[in-house]
Amino acid sequence: MIDIPGFQVMEILARARALEAQGRSIIHLEIGEPDFPTPAGIVRAGIEALEAGRTHYTETAGLPALRAAIAHSYAPVAVDPGRVLVTPGASGALQLLFAALVGPGDEVLLADPGYPCYRHLATLFGGIARLIPVEAATRYQLTAETIERHWTPVTRAVLLATPSNPTGTVASDAELGRIVATVERLGGSLIVDEIYRGLTYDNAARSALAHSDRVFVANSFSKYYGMTGWRLGWLVAPGDAFAPLERLAQNLFLAPSTPAQHAALAAFTPAVAAELEQRRAILQERRDFLLPALRALGFDIPVTPQGAFYLYADCRRFSADSQAFAGMLLEECGVAVTPGLDFGEFRARGHVRFSYATSLDNLAEAVRRLRARLG
Repeated sequence: MIDIPGFQVMEILARARALEAQGRSIIHLEIGEPDFPTPAGIVRAGIEALEAGRTHYTETAGLPALRAAIAHSYAPVAVDPGRVLVTPGASGALQLLFAALVGPGDEVLLADPGYPCYRHLATLFGGIARLIPVEAATRYQLTAETIERHWTPVTRAVLLATPSNPTGTVASDAELGRIVATVERLGGSLIVDEIYRGLTYDNAARSALAHSDRVFVANSFSKYYGMTGWRLGWLVAPGDAFAPLERLAQNLFLAPSTPAQHAALAAFTPAVAAELEQRRAILQERRDFLLPALRALGFDIPVTPQGAFYLYADCRRFSADSQAFAGMLLEECGVAVTPGLDFGEFRARGHVRFSYATSLDNLAEAVRRLRARLG
């Protein structure tokens, strides 16, 4: 437990809430959560499920109708619903995958910067998180070449996130294919976190499942579908890995939330799909406002992010300590951002993450406050 720290962002959020309680106006650009409410069609389906008494356990793998809907969402890639396991959030899916694939001393290759839970889950199961520095030249993504160069006799798995947190960048489809082939040739397992796959802005992102049925893919209803608090996700596993993962899920979770599953069925209806597309377009508009504004202020953001709702900005023009810099922005400007230390080690003290999951008015006010302080 000593080796598994908490999130810096939660400390920032706690201080921001304390300042708000004192009457301060705080603009929240730190939290990785859509500001949109859950679509009304999904909420109605959840209420109807509760009123109909659908509150008992489901099958461990989830409602058959939901598994089928998830599988169909990957079309034109053919995914067998029998390979879909519904989980308590993407975090539940990742916990299952790390528990099943990583043992004591096993190495997992991860991009640095990256989502902190990845390395912490490797530690939890006795593994070794090997962080590979990634830069703008590779869009802050792992490549087949870097994976092969860092592979060792104890490497067991690679985790790739596309679009990624904190950079918002997307692995190209061609490079994704090369990564899949390389990991399979080296005899390891590839985990692909696609939790932001629906939130891409310049080109639609193909799933890693288009390249192989041997990859493990994690996803969630949280980000694209706006269901963060419902705690519902899924994983797609190779056929021969499904049974052991299901047995593990029985022991760890028993089953996902039943009302949440019934609600999630509505996520695939045409009306909700149209609403989600409108929200994606709004997020793109926010990106297209905040990105040039931050660059004009002096933040170095060399790669235009193609997905998620984050900007990972080099702040060394202003400070060599991203944690102190984030604290100053919060206290003096009332703008909450996340220090890079949450996301790894490589140049972490020189970067901060901005989340643009808030209104254009809030973003404009945040830029005004930053300009007044930073010049």
